[in-house]
Amino acid sequence: MLVITAPTSTIGRQLVDALLDLGAPLRLVARDPSRLAPEVRERAEVVEGSHSDAAVIDRACEGAEAVFWLAPDDPAAPSTEAAYVDFTRPACEAFARHGVKRVVGISVLGRGTPMAGHAGLVTASLAMNDLIAASGVAYRAVSCPSFMHNLLHQVGAIKDQGKFFMMIDPDLKSPTVATRDIAATAARLLLDDSWKGSGQVACLGPEDLSPNEMAQIISEVLGTEISYRQIPGAAFKERLTGFGMTDAMAQGMVDMFDAKNQGLDNAEPRTPESTTPTTFRQWCEEVLKPAVTA
Repeated sequence: MLVITAPTSTIGRQLVDALLDLGAPLRLVARDPSRLAPEVRERAEVVEGSHSDAAVIDRACEGAEAVFWLAPDDPAAPSTEAAYVDFTRPACEAFARHGVKRVVGISVLGRGTPMAGHAGLVTASLAMNDLIAASGVAYRAVSCPSFMHNLLHQVGAIKDQGKFFMMIDPDLKSPTVATRDIAATAARLLLDDSWKGSGQVACLGPEDLSPNEMAQIISEVLGTEISYRQIPGAAFKERLTGFGMTDAMAQGMVDMFDAKNQGLDNAEPRTPESTTPTTFRQWCEEVLKPAVTA
């Protein structure tokens, strides 16, 4: 039995579909099971509730061989540690109690870099990895740079203003990855019972691009001029808190992007194993363009 947390998330949905296609027995932990597709509910066992709830995750882990772990975005969290480490504590106890053999989690790049200790959400995510590994399970952190998918949050700005906005330096080349490739990596690891111990598997996409280069590709795919604008950290934080994010989580985002501007995502060496297949241009053609033109 494979337990999948956050099955309605962007990564989780794609992971569930891939595993069901392969005939894997699944138990899904969902706060709102109605958000699962009807065909998914018919083919998988569902445990209703939050995977931060000790009783819920305990019930889900009973008889489980492996667990997919994803701490969801929580803009209302009082701290980054609460959003990642405290959220995960009940699960670590359940892993040990039920003898779960393997856990695959979604995490970030940056371990071992000078920036990692002051990188907001990244620092908290790496601490979450340490907590899971200390529970005694075999653990693999699927470690990722920024997601291409994040640009979908800016469809309105791209469509109406011809611009997109981030904190990243305009000419800094760094990796980005498609969520479909993250899900594929997680599926492979969940189905492979040969690995032991703890470690990470990086997903770096096939290329490093700067925001200005991304703007050029988006322009070519959409057939209209799209430009990139860098947002100062203070303005970015003000925007996030204006949307209701707590001060601590907004500062965690700012600290993360400050670390990325210092090369956090560039420290991981690119290898054939860490190079995932979906190019940014392909993602723009297949995902971003339909969203913008809808």
